[in-house]
Amino acid sequence: MSTATLDPAAEPAPRFLDLIAAEWIKLRSLRSTYWVLALASLVAIVVNVNAVHTDLTYIDHPPPRMPGRPPYTYDPLFHGLGSIAGDLMAVAAGSLGAITVFGEYTTGLIRTTFAAVPDRRGVIAAKVVLVGGITALAGVVVSAVSFLAVNAMLASRHVGLSLADEGCLRAVLGYAAIVPVCALIGMALGALLRHATASIVSLVMLMFILPMMFGGDRYRWLKEIGTHLPLATVQRLTIRPGSTTTMGKYAPSVPDSWITMGVWGVAAVVVTVVVVRRRDV
Repeated sequence: MSTATLDPAAEPAPRFLDLIAAEWIKLRSLRSTYWVLALASLVAIVVNVNAVHTDLTYIDHPPPRMPGRPPYTYDPLFHGLGSIAGDLMAVAAGSLGAITVFGEYTTGLIRTTFAAVPDRRGVIAAKVVLVGGITALAGVVVSAVSFLAVNAMLASRHVGLSLADEGCLRAVLGYAAIVPVCALIGMALGALLRHATASIVSLVMLMFILPMMFGGDRYRWLKEIGTHLPLATVQRLTIRPGSTTTMGKYAPSVPDSWITMGVWGVAAVVVTVVVVRRRDV
């Protein structure tokens, strides 16, 4: 037997698909994580459908017109792709992203992972692809099913929309895209904090508590900070063009919301990679 055969350095480096397969085994072993994401997706669809179903009365009997304001028009996009269901998916996806990182640190599995694969960037890239792909699929399912179901219901009231209508495809894609973005943000928080409670609490504060500090239209700079937080981007993307629904003064443009969402996702990946590479396990 040759010396090269016994030399560990002669063993081929793991391929990227091998890293994804290894990450999938880890994720699949935590059954509660993907069951929670699946349950959250189902509940989010039910919440959206129920919200529009309860609106049927207001569609049949619209509120009286307020003096000096345009007549009320129902916005199937804003109500059918609702913020409550979106918030639920944000928490579920963010928690899944966080646990894929801090879970390995709390159990000590990360040492075994890096001993087997010293290329930390490759490991994190595999996690990003896997978690991002799974949560993107969940986002697409929730967004598409919600849109189709609520507009099928609204067709009898002659206010239903199709994907070909202006702003609809954008809204469906934006509502789906925020889910993997929140998952990536969760991964970054998990890498930074390496603690279950701290990561989830920080996620909730970033998604829901921080926006309360940057609301209102009195101070433009405060409002603009708020409109560049993660969930504010999808709120803008799900408003139908020409609708009476509005984000108030200083609302961001559609391209600005897309750019902001992309920046949050890219920044989260960069933070995760840098922190995992430079900090000891």
